Amino acid sequence: MVIEVNSFPILETERLVLRQVTKEDAKSMLTYLSQEEVTKHIGLAPFKTVNEALDEISWYESIVEKKTGIRWGITLKQQGEMIGSCGFLNMASKHFRSEIGIELSKDYWGKGIASEAIEAVVTYGFEKMNLQRIEALIEPLNLSSQKLFERQGFVREGLLRNYEYTNGKFDNLFMYSLLEQEFDLRQEKDSQLQK
Repeated sequence: MVIEVNSFPILETERLVLRQVTKEDAKSMLTYLSQEEVTKHIGLAPFKTVNEALDEISWYESIVEKKTGIRWGITLKQQGEMIGSCGFLNMASKHFRSEIGIELSKDYWGKGIASEAIEAVVTYGFEKMNLQRIEALIEPLNLSSQKLFERQGFVREGLLRNYEYTNGKFDNLFMYSLLEQEFDLRQEKDSQLQK
């Protein structure tokens, strides 16, 4: 799997630019990661300080350096301000698989932005990083994320009981996955519909 540390890939969609997150994004990140609705299901307590955002940005940098993941800042075209992030983590190169994660400011929920970002990141993962399997771990109460990933073709495989310990409690997580051949089949169907 290829993760270019030297030249961070920029992904563009119809409405979005997904780019590298820098320390200058800390205030924007604090704005949406201080929203309890945003952090509720992603294993984070709401952020209270810019330093917490800077620590998160350092983690983004470290996973690229270690080649265990890559995280893009989600921005609207012509705006540049970060409104969320999306990317890969816990990458297992030997097995050609990775987890995907996303969070988005609640101000932008329900506008199709999360779907657009996930589609760009998934496409990059399969086409440029040679992934075979992309996984999403989602809390059972996070119904909107479940629907979001199901619309992208992800399949629920089962429940991982007490899988993570975050914020002083054990969390059950649904395991979702999308395989490269399923992605290819979907792309093929979409291109036939456009003809």
